Amino acid sequence: MAKTNTLSTDDVLLMLCGSVKKVLTTATGTEIVYSPMVQRITRTCLRPDIGCFVLFDGSFSGLVIMNFSSQSAMELYRAYMMNMGMPESELATLHTSDEVGNMLGELMNQIVGDFTGNVGHQLRVSINQNQPKMLTINKEVMVSIDTNLDRAQARRVAFTTERRNVFYMELAMDKTDFIKLHDFESMESDPDRIMEEQRTPRQPAADSAKAQAQVDQDLLDELGL
Repeated sequence: MAKTNTLSTDDVLLMLCGSVKKVLTTATGTEIVYSPMVQRITRTCLRPDIGCFVLFDGSFSGLVIMNFSSQSAMELYRAYMMNMGMPESELATLHTSDEVGNMLGELMNQIVGDFTGNVGHQLRVSINQNQPKMLTINKEVMVSIDTNLDRAQARRVAFTTERRNVFYMELAMDKTDFIKLHDFESMESDPDRIMEEQRTPRQPAADSAKAQAQVDQDLLDELGL
């Protein structure tokens, strides 16, 4: 009997951490890292100064929360906007500005979108997300899913920005194990790589056509045509 591999909640969490790091690093042009240590928590909360959350459901259900201090929010906002070519003089100066909240909501949407895509590609299951919600708050607000999770598990991971500001990501989801019954290839999720691989096989054909054209021309030259 073939050996089976099992993926747990923490493996799903690792996929989510990878999406946070990938999206924020790409969007801001700065290095974002996450702690190798994960906290097991009993509840999920929105915490000051800015909290974002999004629900997902489908093959399994869950909740993702990201809590930013004013310093981490402003650092990410400034880096993102300047990376997009926005002049520094036109940037918002307060974390309570609508521009900051809108930017964090947009990035949250990209993060969870990347995560749900990876879940589909690597686990061959489907989950859907709702629109992220963002709140500027000055005290903790407990958030839970309005449905009963199957043996709910919750985790918290700390992320650090390039300037050493810290923000946190929390995940609550069903206690779910994914059992790999046989080997399969993960579906490709990088569109640039797909396009590159699609172009690569055509190159030998192009070289062959060029060589054939040269042979035909040589033959015509020999015939004096």
